[in-house]
Amino acid sequence: MKILMGTRNPGKIEGAKRAFECYFENVEITGISVDSEVGDEPLNDQIMQGARNRVKNVRKYAEENCIDADFYVASEAGLSNAFGDWMDFNFAFVENEEGEQNVGCSAGFKIPDKYVDEVIEKELSVIMNRIFQATNLNKQDGGIGKLTHGEISRIDLTKQAFTMALIKFINGEIWK
Repeated sequence: MKILMGTRNPGKIEGAKRAFECYFENVEITGISVDSEVGDEPLNDQIMQGARNRVKNVRKYAEENCIDADFYVASEAGLSNAFGDWMDFNFAFVENEEGEQNVGCSAGFKIPDKYVDEVIEKELSVIMNRIFQATNLNKQDGGIGKLTHGEISRIDLTKQAFTMALIKFINGEIWK
């Protein structure tokens, strides 16, 4: 199974791979760097829009370079205050070769009020790196790995989002 993913982030690629491998054999994911067309720290509807845009752009890249795939996928993390508090979520967007699409979301976690403005201005990964005196946490277990003391990683959140997005594709007609 060939999958093109709209990122080169190894943590996001690994999370997607783990989700697909639960349901499909011989999963091969190629990461392509494409633009999300949203800000560095997407807010509310921009999170899903960023994931959609990445799939649109990775599909365009594939067409321009004569590359076929079974799925075109992307994930985007960002902040939403849709439930009152600012929370971080990962969204996944999946499109199969026929153009059928679905979305999924990971578990989310609240951002403390004292960090919200700074996160919106700079990006959550910048703040997490500063808090935990680290570099490139977003390419590893993520800040969530530090916050949960290793129980949940960024890879886990990405896997959750892709597992939810795959529901339409793994259940045949009963969920279409």
